[in-house]
Amino acid sequence: MSTAPAAPSATFVIFGALGDLTRRLLVPALVNLARSSLLDPDTELLGISHHDGDDEHLREELDDFVKDDACWQRVRPHVRYLKGDFTDAATFAALKKHVKGNAIFYLATAPGFFGSIVERLGDAGLLDQADGFRRVVIEKPFGTDLASARALNAQILARASEDQIYRIDHFLGKETVQNIMVTRFGNTMLEAVWNNRYVDHVQITAAEAVTIGSRGKFYDATGALRDMVPNHLFQLLAMIGMEPPISFDAEAIRTEKGKVIAAITPIDPAEAIRGRYAAGTVAGKPVPAYRDEPDVDPASRTETFAALKVHVETWRWSGVPFYLRTGKALAARDTEIVIQFKEVPLALFRETVVDRLPPDRLVLQIQPDEGISLEFVVKRPGPVVNTAPVTMDFRYEDHFEIGHQNGYETLLYDVLTGDQTLFQRADQIEGGWRAVQPLLDMWEQGTPEEYPAGSAGPESADALMHRAHRRWHHLG
Repeated sequence: MSTAPAAPSATFVIFGALGDLTRRLLVPALVNLARSSLLDPDTELLGISHHDGDDEHLREELDDFVKDDACWQRVRPHVRYLKGDFTDAATFAALKKHVKGNAIFYLATAPGFFGSIVERLGDAGLLDQADGFRRVVIEKPFGTDLASARALNAQILARASEDQIYRIDHFLGKETVQNIMVTRFGNTMLEAVWNNRYVDHVQITAAEAVTIGSRGKFYDATGALRDMVPNHLFQLLAMIGMEPPISFDAEAIRTEKGKVIAAITPIDPAEAIRGRYAAGTVAGKPVPAYRDEPDVDPASRTETFAALKVHVETWRWSGVPFYLRTGKALAARDTEIVIQFKEVPLALFRETVVDRLPPDRLVLQIQPDEGISLEFVVKRPGPVVNTAPVTMDFRYEDHFEIGHQNGYETLLYDVLTGDQTLFQRADQIEGGWRAVQPLLDMWEQGTPEEYPAGSAGPESADALMHRAHRRWHHLG
């Protein structure tokens, strides 16, 4: 990023200025951009919230997250505060007096405000681009099912054009995620085997060791499937499964990703597992059962774990299953993509001590410790033919100065420079919900299978793999 030009000057407006997202991630990411000389020094940061306060109050609220930082001291005087109700037209009339030229409107709010804020921005003329660009950044969850996602898209696109909307997914800011396309399309030997002739299956895992903590009210109305699958995991699947785009132009890439998501067949409920953590131990500390967490309904049917077998009906991937899993209170924090290649025939080794060769695997580690590993087989030293699995590892921090970034830096820079490559388009959003809608309907009934906190998930998730003589890559 350090070789890129600074983004153009703009007013960066954050709805939800005193929220955790703003303080913990957004403002530190903007400061990191300033440190890398990627944020124009004249960029203004305007926070909006319904709480009483003034400019200095907001600055003090942010100090604890970026204090004692020389770059923050340069950004700090450009931070301003506007008290206002997100549903009150008077707030947007006041906002209009503060915004001239280029502007970013970041909706770091509860999802229920997304549509109405965009409507009021449009009604106030704040999305008019006559004097500069106007862009809207929308956090997830974008809808709760297919019908609500369609309705929200219609509401937003009635006031703004698609090229003004940035539906953000912070997973896509990770270096390894961005590197998927370069790894594939920049290396002939990988692209040559990136198909159903050589790939046995693909695993995509987003495991968290943390519990739901204080987010019980939100999570109990959402669950693991809605929270992670139609957005995070399907976006990773699309980057693995896409065809080579004609260029690195944002629309060319988003079009190819959209084709993959559209090619996901409706998920068979018999190939989907849902679980819920019971009491257990994570990192040596006792963890209560999910239904004993604060603000969770004791009779809740909400899942904290989901595992799915997904089929993508394209020429490249026909017959290759994609296994997706995500969950809370698991054995380790681990987000990774595993490309497992087909086993080789053993005829060549029939006169040796080798009775089975482990399959080659390419592991893209997204978090923690971003990097790429290749697992393959070599001969053990000695007079007889025997084999051993070995691993070649690449870690970003071993080769590059990556600093202390939180994943939002690239995404915010892209918003400021108008690059929509890593942001979801309306058709991708709706395609993701369409694929999981049968599960949402079925999972309204029944009860998730329990798994001990600190484990790898419910036993039926292992059985989903074992039925096809496969197994999950280990967590951690």
